[in-house]
Amino acid sequence: MNIPPAEIELIAVRSQGPGGQNVNKVSTAIHLRFDILNSSLSEQIKQRLMNLNDNRITKDGVLIIKASEERSQKKNKELALSRLIDLITSVSTTSKKRKPTKPTVSSQIKRLEDKSKRSQKKALRGNVEDIE
Repeated sequence: MNIPPAEIELIAVRSQGPGGQNVNKVSTAIHLRFDILNSSLSEQIKQRLMNLNDNRITKDGVLIIKASEERSQKKNKELALSRLIDLITSVSTTSKKRKPTKPTVSSQIKRLEDKSKRSQKKALRGNVEDIE
């Protein structure tokens, strides 16, 4: 999936959580913004992305991905871009339609025979009556 870099907006922000000496100085977290409706993706993929029930997609069609797990800005950038690619590829692949099948005659007969054997076995587990 080739997305022109001009369509992706990467913003570096200060990361939350532990960071040692860099926590208040270096902007390591990345906010990736991708405008779905104005992108070069096909209309079908755009529609599927917009139909996703995902909190990261705004009503205006902007996908916002936040990456702050790593301590380096470069790794967070790679992480955000890989999440974007994963999301787009998951939408672009279509699942195969299931063809309904019927069980074979022999499998139906075998199932019924096994069923009757099980019922006989369970019937034998009942109380035994004394015959005098």
